[in-house]
Amino acid sequence: MYLTSITSREIRFARRPEGIPTLETFAMGKVAVPAPPAGQVRVRNIWMSVDPYMRGRMMTRESYVPSFRLGEPLEGGAIGRVEASKCDALAPGDLVQSMLGWREAFNAPPSVLAKVRSTTLPPEALLGVAGLPGLTAFVGVEKVIKPRAGEIIFISAASGAVGSVACQIAKAAGATVIGSAGGAEKCAFLREIGVDHVIDYKAEPDLVAALKAAAPYGIDAYFDNVGATHLDAALHSAKPFARFALCGMISEYNKTEGTNLQNIRLTVTKRLRLEGFIVSDHFDMIPQFVDQMARWVDNGTIKIHQTVENGIENAPAAFLKLFSGGNLGKMLVRLSD
Repeated sequence: MYLTSITSREIRFARRPEGIPTLETFAMGKVAVPAPPAGQVRVRNIWMSVDPYMRGRMMTRESYVPSFRLGEPLEGGAIGRVEASKCDALAPGDLVQSMLGWREAFNAPPSVLAKVRSTTLPPEALLGVAGLPGLTAFVGVEKVIKPRAGEIIFISAASGAVGSVACQIAKAAGATVIGSAGGAEKCAFLREIGVDHVIDYKAEPDLVAALKAAAPYGIDAYFDNVGATHLDAALHSAKPFARFALCGMISEYNKTEGTNLQNIRLTVTKRLRLEGFIVSDHFDMIPQFVDQMARWVDNGTIKIHQTVENGIENAPAAFLKLFSGGNLGKMLVRLSD
């Protein structure tokens, strides 16, 4: 029944934004997806991911990933099911992971797909806690910060996909965790996942003072997802030789001008170590990381929390919510059952 052509909706990159993207940045399109040719399979996406790093791909500047091309469908992480197969590697019904999100269905060779291994995790977790956000948190905490029991770690955007996992991994290492988030709902969520001290940056007029109250003697490490005032406050509160994992700076993504860090000089006087990292440099860790994450979820060390929008037509709005604080945990879009 799946060897005939089907229609697939897809979200295309319509215009390059200046500042914050809008719904006009995107356009809906339709394509015919024929029966797969020899050596390929047809996949219907079930889940797709939207992530802050995609904002960088909307620019033309040089980066670690190529820019999106105008008029073409966007790309992003997705979990789909094989509907029809003309190859031996994959069979109808197999679940596969790809970077071909933002579309309902597509044909592709097995070389651009990864068959989902059987674990106790739900498939969509491979886009969240056991996917790139979780791996990003794992690398930043375990490989960059390397926490020791009793240390104090500050994590910004702590209620997001990366931050919420980073908080829980740091807690598992025996650290005292300070997490910042905006609004009562997000702060309540942080308390639910075990964060020791929660800062509502929307309610605190002075982030430096709030961090001082939570850590009177300073912080041993900082996991940066925000940049700007959060990074500046962390520099101010850092103990000598503190370690900073610079993961992302979402407050900077839509700015047209740079940010002046008042406390950057403290990196010298406090002998701080600031290390930026990109998760794609650590893909060799994926198999062991997924197995570890499955154990953590099974024993309750890591709790899964997702914000879900339904339908590909709502993918642009889901993406925009990342920049207005409209998600708790991982933001996902469900495309089919």
